[in-house]
Amino acid sequence: MESNTNTPNAFKTPRKPEKMKSPGNKLTESCSAPGTPVTIPASPFMKKLGCGTGVNVYLMSRNGKFHSPWAIKKINSKCTTSQKNIYQRRLCNEAKILKDLQHPNVVGFRAFTTSKDGSKCLAMEYGGEQSLNDLIEKRRESGLQAFPVDVVENVALHVARGLKYLHNEKKLLHGDMKSCNVVIKGDFETIKICDVGVSLRLDENMQVSDPKAHYIGTEPWKPKEALEGGVITDKADIFAYGLTLWEMMTLSVPHLEMLDSECDDDDDSFDEDDFDEDAYYECLGTRPALDSDTLGGAYQKMVELFCLCTEEDPRKRPSASDIVQALESNL
Repeated sequence: MESNTNTPNAFKTPRKPEKMKSPGNKLTESCSAPGTPVTIPASPFMKKLGCGTGVNVYLMSRNGKFHSPWAIKKINSKCTTSQKNIYQRRLCNEAKILKDLQHPNVVGFRAFTTSKDGSKCLAMEYGGEQSLNDLIEKRRESGLQAFPVDVVENVALHVARGLKYLHNEKKLLHGDMKSCNVVIKGDFETIKICDVGVSLRLDENMQVSDPKAHYIGTEPWKPKEALEGGVITDKADIFAYGLTLWEMMTLSVPHLEMLDSECDDDDDSFDEDDFDEDAYYECLGTRPALDSDTLGGAYQKMVELFCLCTEEDPRKRPSASDIVQALESNL
């Protein structure tokens, strides 16, 4: 949760950032004195925070008592030339979008530059060392069950606030909502949505405005309309948001929970040949099972929210604004 959503951040996303210079791997620090050069260290000299499709994210410490660390997103050097071109275009798009965003539940823009090898580097607000997915995996590996209900409710509210801001104020579909794209600082002190590189513009009807735009997403979190070439609206994010809550209550990946049940209790290995691929693809875009009896009555509201968000018909799903209003009324 946000410890104090009314407290200004030390470094806010600039509305009109200073023109950035990039001699070598230098850039202008857009959140301090104009013209202050900052050097992005080589990847081996930064702590790796995580990775995504074609990119790695590193922690960059900065000198000075009042200089908060940055998260640096760089293209994976192991990518082929054609892959690098794709991911660099995506990173440029993410930087362009991120510059215009400022919300306590969305990771903020800090700077953009070109490294010595010609690849792009996106400097962002440091939202925390761990993603929600990291915490889910650690909890599962420790033999624990669902996150406490107050934690699930807290994440649900803050992520919904971030989505409301993207949808209503910025007319943006996040396009890849999942636990991997929620970063957590400390003991849920802050909760922020990240990775807006595949976001799509929404029109006044909350539909994707460009008919040629392609919803990318991630397969297990995709709604039916994205899988079948239907009309994409803000409700595509809501479906994936519902599955993110499901992740916190089951500690599993949507539609892949069958992997756990198909493995022998005495053997953690999994034979790929035993995986029912047809059954997996048939389940995509549907609501995965959730044993509410095992969770207990305290989770009833979160189970109901999950069910509403994962309605197959997007018109039956609530908007992010509806979700925020409902959750805030329960505080």
